[in-house]
Amino acid sequence: MAATTHTVTNQPPPLVGYDVFAADRALAEAVERHLEPALLDEAREELTALGRTSGSAQVQEWGVLANENPPKLRTHDRYGNRIDEVEFHPAWHRLLGKGVSAGLTSAWSRPGGHVRRAAGFVVWTQVEAGNGCPLSMTHAAVPALRTDPALAAEWEPRLTSTVYDQELRPAAQKAGVLFGMGMTEKQGGSDVRANTTEARPLAEDGTYELTGHKWFCSAPMSDGFLVLAQAPDGLTCFLVPRVLADGTRNVFRIQRLKDKLGNRSNASSEVEFDGTWARRVGDEGRGVRTIIEMVAATRLDCVLGSASLMRQAVAQAVHHCTYREAFGGKLIDKPLMRNVLADLALESEAATTLALRLAAAYDDGSEQELAFLRLAVPAAKYWVTKRCTPVAVEALECLGGNGYVEESGMPRLLRESPLNSVWEGAGNVQALDVLRALQREPGALDAYLREVGQARGADHRLDGAIKNLLTELADLEGIEARARRLVERIALVLQGSLLVRYAPPEVADAFCASRLGGDWGSAFGTLPHSLDLATVVERARPVS
Repeated sequence: MAATTHTVTNQPPPLVGYDVFAADRALAEAVERHLEPALLDEAREELTALGRTSGSAQVQEWGVLANENPPKLRTHDRYGNRIDEVEFHPAWHRLLGKGVSAGLTSAWSRPGGHVRRAAGFVVWTQVEAGNGCPLSMTHAAVPALRTDPALAAEWEPRLTSTVYDQELRPAAQKAGVLFGMGMTEKQGGSDVRANTTEARPLAEDGTYELTGHKWFCSAPMSDGFLVLAQAPDGLTCFLVPRVLADGTRNVFRIQRLKDKLGNRSNASSEVEFDGTWARRVGDEGRGVRTIIEMVAATRLDCVLGSASLMRQAVAQAVHHCTYREAFGGKLIDKPLMRNVLADLALESEAATTLALRLAAAYDDGSEQELAFLRLAVPAAKYWVTKRCTPVAVEALECLGGNGYVEESGMPRLLRESPLNSVWEGAGNVQALDVLRALQREPGALDAYLREVGQARGADHRLDGAIKNLLTELADLEGIEARARRLVERIALVLQGSLLVRYAPPEVADAFCASRLGGDWGSAFGTLPHSLDLATVVERARPVS
């Protein structure tokens, strides 16, 4: 029934029916920059198709439904048999199936695969971030399994498949599989060397029986899991299949699902092993070294996930302000609102540009690029993921009271925003990892300095920031207590260098003036008024 008391006006239309990829200029330009020309046409076609799907009203509704109907744990069937299954809403399966078919688990074996997947991950997880967890874990399992060529030969084709098969049956009978991971335990958390789960060798070489627990186990309905346990010679990595080769269920007792702040559509669980069959991955006693490549890949996905959330938050804010009128004009034309939007857009573009640069380093795979990643990934993970929450809060505020209402979608972005900073090692873990790279791998710092040095002389504020950073790095006294400050500076200098080289002058100027030059307040919307903020905002507007 139509309203009889008033006419609804001055409300922006929904941000639907657009190409999420093409509308993100920073992302599209990064793909062009980092891919070989021969790959561009095919990559653009793939990403445009995914972008249009992501921007469709139907797929956005799937994201809403998946979050409104979170997974449910079924520990037993109607007859009392233990089954340990997780039930998902059909929308979840549609989302996850589309992510798999779009190649978001198949980066490792195709040219430019990491850049193409990274761009797709940024696009797709703007629809719904929860399905990014199993996509990320499945993608990241590949380098860990490659420490055992036989295991890699068996599992990698299924992990990188574009076929989504949700049924629980032996992996050998499936065209595609998903993986999860279990590292942390109640008593240790991030200190995985304190793990107590015991691995007892069985008669068959390389097989073990696990007894213990995992306090956080991701994607518990996956086909396999990489977990850590104490073998006779120390902490070791194991592959735990969900279903054994003979079709019986492995002992994988899901105690409960976590009731999380956000990421509601995705199941995170507590599990127990009690005579659970497992296959060793890598050598005994080298579990952390074996699984660290998986962790590094998932940390990059944390950066990508935060870049995705920031981009969607900024797109919604700019879209709203483009249409909403107040005090005699469009919000986007008001100088103070324009300052806020430009400041948010800078944070988003800097995150996207850095994330795609890291993905390109994976594609390159040279010794220098791998050394660069050793320092740049934890620094980026530390800084980009921490910037996500303040961006989401400010973007929500741009919509006013409407942004605080669930129907706007902004509360879901806000609840999701702290996640990537917590998962795969919180802030202090990342900062300490950077210190380890600086102290133990001199090649990592050399590679980083070569990267940022490519922009030297282009902006005096960047030059000054590089000089100050070198001064900080020369003073190792009390370095652990100031590690966060140091890592923040490492990330900002790297972002500044990339933007000076690749972004439009207006964007680079604003970033260097505020983030490196100190002409910035303590909240968004405090950029120098003399900058070309209108151009920065227009670049961030989601129009394709």
